[in-house]
Amino acid sequence: MKFVKAFSCFLAIFIAAGTASARVSKETNNNTATSDLQSLGTEELIRSYCSTDRKNIYKEWRGSVYAFVPQERQRKLFNIIGMNVARCFQDDGGEWYLTSRELTFYLDPQTNEILENWQNPWTQEVVPVVHIANNPVQNIVRGEYPVFINGENVTFVLDIPLTYPNVLGNDPKFKNYSPEKLYQAGEFFKFTVPLEEATDTSKATTESFSGTWTRLGPWLPWMKMGDRPGQLVYSAAFSKFRDFEEMSPVLQKLITSRLPVYKKAPRCFLAAENETSWTYFRKHFNEYLKGAEFPIPEFEDNRSCS
Repeated sequence: MKFVKAFSCFLAIFIAAGTASARVSKETNNNTATSDLQSLGTEELIRSYCSTDRKNIYKEWRGSVYAFVPQERQRKLFNIIGMNVARCFQDDGGEWYLTSRELTFYLDPQTNEILENWQNPWTQEVVPVVHIANNPVQNIVRGEYPVFINGENVTFVLDIPLTYPNVLGNDPKFKNYSPEKLYQAGEFFKFTVPLEEATDTSKATTESFSGTWTRLGPWLPWMKMGDRPGQLVYSAAFSKFRDFEEMSPVLQKLITSRLPVYKKAPRCFLAAENETSWTYFRKHFNEYLKGAEFPIPEFEDNRSCS
């Protein structure tokens, strides 16, 4: 099965961190709180974050995006609302796979309206807002994962530092958008579920779930910041649902009208590389220059399985 090399690096990080910690023992499965870093396996992670029965699992997040520029006061640039729909399954050899699609919309920080255009406060230029539309986001899931046990709850801790070649960095036409040779960022997830549910093999997914997501990364290409110094920090909380109808009415309306492919996860591991904001910008650069409304509508996905 095909997947982006960068995402296999994610897995190496998870596995290395997990196997270095002590496995959760049966003695931990009581009401005694402990702050020791321990670990749980792949099936417990799938049951907590996704589902073991191949059914769609939805997650929704809300938060804010801040700009940090050296020697300047921090700025809150956007609020955000987003979603992911995922499907997890095993192959005949017992390997776990995750396939998903995800959206994030940038909102006006005062009115919470979805932005079509944005005036860059540093350059004063008005640019189209390219919302996140990553289809697909896929991974092979294996190994042990670091957790903290706190009484009846378990918190998964996934810290993912990222450094790899910038797909826009070697093309002169993107020098005003993302000229760096390396893409450098970090994604930091924590999510908490009941320990008993995470380890209950009779359950496909946990009923209770809450999580946080923090991201540190470079300026987005569509912001047209060139080589100006600075970074973006995303801070959001997210929750998990079984049904599309449980999500925010705002997301339901947007997906139904323009992006119905995001109602369900792919039914298989697609023969496609993972989409990112950088690859999406490259793919739709001409539409961006014409001032198109983003995300570009997606009504169906006919790509083959790997």
